[in-house]
Amino acid sequence: MVVLLLTGTPGTGKTSVAGELTKHGFKVIHLNEAVGDDYLYLEGDCKVVDPLALAEKIRPIVEVDSIIEGHLAHLLGIKEVVIVLRTAPEELRSRLRGKGFSEAKAGENVEAEALDVVLIEAMDLYDHVFEVDTTGRTAVETAEDVLKILGGKTKEYAPGRISWLNEYFEQNIASRKYLP
Repeated sequence: MVVLLLTGTPGTGKTSVAGELTKHGFKVIHLNEAVGDDYLYLEGDCKVVDPLALAEKIRPIVEVDSIIEGHLAHLLGIKEVVIVLRTAPEELRSRLRGKGFSEAKAGENVEAEALDVVLIEAMDLYDHVFEVDTTGRTAVETAEDVLKILGGKTKEYAPGRISWLNEYFEQNIASRKYLP
């Protein structure tokens, strides 16, 4: 049985890649669809998901060869293979703005991507974590990488080989003037 947790910062291509993987016989559970008001609580003006309650809802519907797709998939505690999709900051910003994200919200997500937030959270919780760069790539190409990982070709997808921090710093921090 393969249960794949497909996660990443919003805009990295999770839904598109999961859609491609259905063509290979995988059942996809989209967390954004699975989350109901019963699993949300308010924190300030934000809706926050209770990952433990959501995991309890998801577990009974997980089947052989399932993909749990969503940017919180890595927090569910369902242990199998975790693949974190990654995207270069400026491409990610462009994708998010194209989806209607405000500049501030896109910026928050770009910063989270540059700081490896999802990757680090996944590595803290799981033993089998891999990362795939989706920058400039189609969902079909990325799905092929996922299939390689599931087929045991994991070395080139080991965590730690992708870092956006220098690019992010150069584009967002270095140009700021801190002195008058």
